[in-house]
Amino acid sequence: MDFGDTIFNLRYAWDTPKGKETWEQSIDRVLNHIVRGKISDDVLSSMRQVMLERKFIPGGRFLAQTGRPYHQVNNCFVLRAEDTREGWGELTSKATTMLMSGGGIGVDYSQLRPSGTLLKRTGGHSSGPLPLMKVINEIGRGVMSGGKRRSAIWAGLKWSHPDIMEFITSKNWMPEVRALKERDFDFPAPMDMTNISVILDREFFDAFEKPHHSLHNVARDVYFSTIRRMTKTGEPGFSINYVNSNESLRNACTEIVSMDDCDVCCLGSINLSRINSSSELAAVTELGQLFLILGTEYSDVPYPKVMEVRAKNRRTGLGLMGMHEWLLRRGKSYGPDDDLSQWLQIWRDTSDQSGNYWAGKFGFATPIAKRAIAPNGTISIAGGKTTSGIEPIFAVAYKRRYLTPEGWRHQFVVDPVAERLVEEGVDPNTIEDAYTLSLDVSRRLAFQAFVQKYVDNSISSTINLLGYGNPGNDDYEKFGQILYGYLPELRGITTYPDGARGGQPLTVVDYKYAIKHKDTIFESKEDCVEGVCGL
Repeated sequence: MDFGDTIFNLRYAWDTPKGKETWEQSIDRVLNHIVRGKISDDVLSSMRQVMLERKFIPGGRFLAQTGRPYHQVNNCFVLRAEDTREGWGELTSKATTMLMSGGGIGVDYSQLRPSGTLLKRTGGHSSGPLPLMKVINEIGRGVMSGGKRRSAIWAGLKWSHPDIMEFITSKNWMPEVRALKERDFDFPAPMDMTNISVILDREFFDAFEKPHHSLHNVARDVYFSTIRRMTKTGEPGFSINYVNSNESLRNACTEIVSMDDCDVCCLGSINLSRINSSSELAAVTELGQLFLILGTEYSDVPYPKVMEVRAKNRRTGLGLMGMHEWLLRRGKSYGPDDDLSQWLQIWRDTSDQSGNYWAGKFGFATPIAKRAIAPNGTISIAGGKTTSGIEPIFAVAYKRRYLTPEGWRHQFVVDPVAERLVEEGVDPNTIEDAYTLSLDVSRRLAFQAFVQKYVDNSISSTINLLGYGNPGNDDYEKFGQILYGYLPELRGITTYPDGARGGQPLTVVDYKYAIKHKDTIFESKEDCVEGVCGL
C-alpha cells in the first residue's frame, strides 16, 4: 500500500460499512459539519473543490474528529505554570484534560521560583520547576492523546531563571538509560515525552552583547551550553521573543506563540506545490482562512477558560506546505527567493484581509494572528503528498516508523516529490535534501528567517545536522556564532543531529532498496523519537 494511503487510513479515515472512507468522503464529512449552512453554496462548492484537489488541507484534528460526539478539532493548547500549590494542581488537571482531548500542550515554567527557595508559609523549600515538568511528562506517558497517538508536550524556561542549567541538561541520560532506550524506546527516562526550549527575550540579547551588563556571563554560558546540547542531542532548542517578551507561550511543535494561558491553535495548510498561479493562491488563501474562522467556533474545548481565550483572540494558523517542491519545480535551490517572496506577500496580505473580513461577518473578534507554519508531517504525506512546511526533502528514500493500534510499524518510503522528479528523468543522486543542507546550515537558517517575515505566529522547523563529531557538526561554538546572527529574525529554532535519539522516526536508506520494498508494511520493535511521530 502507498505510504500516504497507509497514513490516511490509519490517522484520518473513518470506518464505513463499505470499508475506509475515501478522501472525498472525509472532506464532505468535514465540510458538512463545519461550514455547510453558514456560507453560500457557491463558496462551499469552491472550498470543496480546493480541498478535494488537496490545495488546502485542514489540520489533522479536523480530519480525524469532525463529526464525533466530542469534536475537539484543535491541534494544540498553551499554558503558563503558576507558582502556587493550587497552580501546580490546576496545571496537572489542565494538561491531563487537554492531552486526553487529542491536543498537544506547551507549558512555560518561568514563573516558578527556583529550587531551594524558602517557603515562608510551610517552612520548607521549593523544589523548582523541574519536578513539575517531570510530573507533566509522566502524564503524557500515560495518556494516549485522543486515544490514538502519543502525547505531544513542550516545556520552556526563561534563560535567566536560576535553574536554567539544570533544565538545559535535564535530558542528559546516563549511558545505561540511553542503551535501554535504544533497545526499547518505551523505557522511561527523564523528560523523554517532552520537547524543551530555552526562552530568549530582548534582555538576553542586551546581556549577551554588552560586556558590562550584569548578566553578560550568564547569557553567554546559557547560550553556548544550549548550543553544545543542540549539536549533540538536539535539545534544548530556543524560543525567541525578540519583538514581544510577553509572548513566551508555545505549543508542542512551537508554531503558535501567545501571552495568554489557555490559548488554542486552529490549523490548516495550503499546499503550495499544487497552486498554479498567484491569483489562485489568493483565492485558496481566502477559502482556507474562512474555513479556519468557522473551525474555531465549531471545536469543542477541554474546559471553559479555553473558550474565553478563543473568543478573545480568535487565533488561526493558516500555514503552507510544499515549499521545497515549489522551488524544485522551478529549478530553484533551497533558499530565499524573489519569486517566492511575491507569493508569500499575497498569502500574508490575503489572509490578513480575509481573516478580518470573515471574523467581522460572523460577529467574532478580529483574529490576533492568522498564519503559522506547522510541521504538518502526516498531513503532508496523507493529504498533500509533498514536502512538509518549509522543510526540505528529508531524503530521496528513507525508512519511517509510525504507531498503529497493533504496535509500531515501518515502511520504506521514496519521497513522493523525489519520485515524481525521478520519473521525469532527474538523477536521484542530484536532488537536494536535508543531508545536503546539513553541510550548509546558514542556508537553512537564512530560509527560515526569510519566511518568518511573512508569518505572524511562528514556524515549526527542524535543522537536520550530521551526527555529533562528524565534519560539519564538530565545532559547536562555530555553529553558535552562525546561529546567533539569525536569532533576532527567528521565533524558534530546533535541531536534530542524526542518531541523537534511539528509534528516530526517519532513517536514510538506499534508493534502490526502498523502491524494492516500498509497498510492504513491516512490524517494528523500535519506537519513535520524542513521542510525536503520530502528529
